[in-house]
Amino acid sequence: MRLRVLAVGSKMPEWVEQGVADYTRRMPREFSVEWLDVSLAKRGTGSADSYRRQEAESIQSKLNHDEDLIVLDVQGMEISTEKIADRFAEWQMEGRRVCVVIGGPDGLHQSVLSRAAEQWSFGRITLPHTLVRVILAEQLYRAWSLQRGHPYHRAN
Repeated sequence: MRLRVLAVGSKMPEWVEQGVADYTRRMPREFSVEWLDVSLAKRGTGSADSYRRQEAESIQSKLNHDEDLIVLDVQGMEISTEKIADRFAEWQMEGRRVCVVIGGPDGLHQSVLSRAAEQWSFGRITLPHTLVRVILAEQLYRAWSLQRGHPYHRAN
């Protein structure tokens, strides 16, 4: 299975790069995760909506037509590790390609949200988009480990 993650922002702090790299490196070859940065709109005197619109254009230019789009949004459906593992199984059985999008500090523009097949949330708290990268990387690895019966996931 091939999964891509488009994340708004670049020049992440070292701890973010290390965290994402560590969990991505743990994934097996047959389950590849590719991380791509999307340009953050230059902040200034514009509105949050104008920044989201600029970032949406960058996101949409990187999307492939054959991918199912999953967006991370605080208003989305609260997702569990078990649900992610179930979705992995479905996508693998169907041979689906999936792209997960992490927005920038102002969130995602409605044009991206409306195009998504699913909107996921890690809960109703607001998280910095940098931290979401590490959380997503860990959850992808944990969901894979749950699906494969790997001992990393020890929940009951």
